[in-house]
Amino acid sequence: MISHEWRKGLQPTHSDENGPSRHPREGGGPASWIPAFAGMTRKERPPKEHTPGKVYIVGAGPGAHDLITLRGLRALRLADVVFYDALVSPELLAEAPSADLIFVGKRCGRHPVEQHETVRMMIERARRGDIVVRLKGGDPMIYGRGGEEALACNEALIEYEIIPGVCSALGAASFAGIPLTHRGVASSVAFVTAHSAACLGKPDLSWGHLVKAVDTLVIFMGGSWLEPIASALVGFGLPPETAAAVVSHATHENQQTVVGSLRDIAQRVKEAHLATPVLIIVGAVAEFGETLNWFERQRLVASCTAAEDFPTSAL
Repeated sequence: MISHEWRKGLQPTHSDENGPSRHPREGGGPASWIPAFAGMTRKERPPKEHTPGKVYIVGAGPGAHDLITLRGLRALRLADVVFYDALVSPELLAEAPSADLIFVGKRCGRHPVEQHETVRMMIERARRGDIVVRLKGGDPMIYGRGGEEALACNEALIEYEIIPGVCSALGAASFAGIPLTHRGVASSVAFVTAHSAACLGKPDLSWGHLVKAVDTLVIFMGGSWLEPIASALVGFGLPPETAAAVVSHATHENQQTVVGSLRDIAQRVKEAHLATPVLIIVGAVAEFGETLNWFERQRLVASCTAAEDFPTSAL
């Protein structure tokens, strides 16, 4: 059931002297969604009263600020207001120095701004003629509630564009050196989440039937329940020796990866003191993280080199 709480306090868009407002589902192809001032800076844009507002639902990527797409970066630099999530880097927000920055992130059950209120504010600002950017970690359409926000814009007759981002699963896998598919090892992958509104206080394991259907499982939002998840996967039929990896703070300088098996991964993560957010990868491909983890190895080499270059006189 799709919630329509965001409608509270809003009035439908009406026609003006220039004719009826175009519904987002009407009209031409992709080019009709690009405003005439898309290539301009905010200072070069015409006055707001001469331009319609628009919402950009933008994927910020998996963490590192330089992993956002060029299209997403252009939208960010055009913004009048940015509604951003908890995992968005400060370097990205600096790309919109003149925009209003409004934090609407949610972490570990803490919701400083409820979702329906976020959507209501987005629509109100767009109706003022503002360029609104809803900036989300990863990709907005993979556990990012981007579909809900697009539906709200569609029903409110607000033009919108969904700009994909590098999904956190792909960023974590690439920076940890874990190919989610690999010839002769894994030809299928499934993204699942351990968190849902219907499973308060315990992991959502409704996807358990997939363990025998795919070669690689990528589990979002499971860091708080790693031990019960590993036990459940064994209960669903995976051998305890099945490889598993947990990636913390993927693509950030403090990224940390732990590789083990379902039998011991929870203990290994506990001993390594991994911090959330984490991504869990289960399947034979997880073993590649022990040899192909280029990012953390590169960081280690850089830190060792810096230590060797450090003058002993400074000690």
